[in-house]
Amino acid sequence: MADVWWSFEKPTSNFEKLEVEVTIDRDVPDSYNLYVAPVGIARINGIDFYGGLQTNVNGWASKKSRTRVHPGMGAIFSRWAQDKKTPLSLDNVRTVKNGLCESAGYEGSFCSVRLPFKWGKGSYVYSIVKGKKAGDKTWFDCRVLVKETGKSIDVGGLLFEGTDFTFWASHAAFVEIYATSKIPRSGIPKVNVTFGYPIINGNKPKLRYASAYHPTSGGAGSPSCAKARAAGDKVVVEVGPIFHRPSSGNRYHLKLKP
Repeated sequence: MADVWWSFEKPTSNFEKLEVEVTIDRDVPDSYNLYVAPVGIARINGIDFYGGLQTNVNGWASKKSRTRVHPGMGAIFSRWAQDKKTPLSLDNVRTVKNGLCESAGYEGSFCSVRLPFKWGKGSYVYSIVKGKKAGDKTWFDCRVLVKETGKSIDVGGLLFEGTDFTFWASHAAFVEIYATSKIPRSGIPKVNVTFGYPIINGNKPKLRYASAYHPTSGGAGSPSCAKARAAGDKVVVEVGPIFHRPSSGNRYHLKLKP
């Protein structure tokens, strides 16, 4: 429905941590498939990863199981193979208690961890943090901070090739409706989602420009039902009824004040 892009002046070397705050203005029931992704696309050393909050996480309950379960709301953290083709085994996945996992190739070769937990109206900080080394590879851990309570939730971790990492000179977030076998065709909820400015290694990278894009075709395509606007250094995505948007309005700049 809406992709938000930040273009920075330069990449960040010695990458250790990415944090993006997200605020959701109302409860959204799990009768919808809503994906709020503070990390819509991020890239380190040429490897793409993404993640956020979903109203319906799903996956395998263990590394041995191949039965898909649908426990409801939760968080997700996924990465692709660098070439999008080489299979990624579940050796690249660290699950937590009650967590889910998956390794597949239906959206390019990827592996993923998911953790069911109830979320709703409020503010959260979604973070990816460099963890322990494992030979010539490194674990990155996903955490969600619930700002109202101060509780930090460990979602799990993924193993990346390499020990020293550079974060690219961009970042993306998105809000989308997705399909599951539980809800193959979801409705569109009314909700406002506010993304904070990406924080990398504790700092706000210098901005070149920010923009919004509304895909209308392909796997991420959707009818016009979302608008994005700048609010200081934040971006607000407003989701609601379907409206007419001319094709020339599918991509536009956002005048942030970082």
